[in-house]
Amino acid sequence: MFHVKDAEFNATGKSGVYGGYQDWINRPGRFRSLGDGQVDFKSIFSKLTQYGYEGWAVLEWECCMKHPEQGAAEGAPFIKNHIIRATDKTFDDFASTGKDQKLNKRILGI
Repeated sequence: MFHVKDAEFNATGKSGVYGGYQDWINRPGRFRSLGDGQVDFKSIFSKLTQYGYEGWAVLEWECCMKHPEQGAAEGAPFIKNHIIRATDKTFDDFASTGKDQKLNKRILGI
């Protein structure tokens, strides 16, 4: 399985990613609810599909702003909407008509 988790990084010259001894809401790097951060989920789910991943996608929610119940209510459909059903054929399969030697020769005039 993999954890589906969002985050954001808003760099400042005063603090590192998790440093600065600040509350989470004031840190440059902080976890966010799914879709509220900067993670490119379309690319991640596309790569998982491309490489044949068949495991679970599990919500790992940590957000310094949003209430956990709202994060869970939004997070589950977010994951569901990003899962890609892998195709069992190529996109240009509609053009496949099989071979017909007689027809091909007739079309070519030979």
